[in-house]
Amino acid sequence: MTPLLSFVNVSKRYHDGGREIPVLDGVSLDVDAGVSVGVLGARRSGKSTLLRLAAGITLPDHGSIRFQGRDITRMSGRERGGLLRGQIAFVSSTDWRANPGESVVDHVATSLGSEGLTMREARRRASRVLEEVEVGAGDAEASMTSLAPAERARVMLARALAHEPRLLVADEPALTPSPGERDRFYALLRGAAGERNMTLVMASQEMAALQGTRILMSIAGGEVVSTEPRGTVVPLPRRA
Repeated sequence: MTPLLSFVNVSKRYHDGGREIPVLDGVSLDVDAGVSVGVLGARRSGKSTLLRLAAGITLPDHGSIRFQGRDITRMSGRERGGLLRGQIAFVSSTDWRANPGESVVDHVATSLGSEGLTMREARRRASRVLEEVEVGAGDAEASMTSLAPAERARVMLARALAHEPRLLVADEPALTPSPGERDRFYALLRGAAGERNMTLVMASQEMAALQGTRILMSIAGGEVVSTEPRGTVVPLPRRA
């Protein structure tokens, strides 16, 4: 069976003035459909770069990345954008956007414009997904600018789930001061992925956020290592 997501000898470097900073170095791995994966790493470990590469937001300097057997590094920007509006969803607390005066339900509904739905149909789907992530009908009509951090995380998750993606990529999606709210959010995230048999790749600095994922991986020094040898995420030997 073809893995849903594959990295083949992927490397990425960033430029800082006259310096080249290596972030990922020859990473190869396979992720099967329906698996939940936790990626543990400190700040500047490369985990955010890894996830943005997986979502097709960033391109590698070397190597290939395949989604459902298709090499996304050879796609046009328009094709990769189509994947992000359909089969791949990306969630990150740093990507929060709110238009003044926009309601929560409209924020989720307007993201469905590329699917050919009427606004009424989009609002209906948005309301269902918001309820699933514990945003009630009253809160769904609240202004986006009035939300607390924990509420923002649930709305971002609803916006991603509304597209019914095959792959959900989540980079530190819940930065909240309350451990209880954080744990509840991650339980909702894992539950939503499991009910849909959706592949989940999630990164965090905190081990507690990744509890309950089927496979745990760590990233450091540009290399990815699986801590679960029986899992369906397979870091492959580095290629020359």
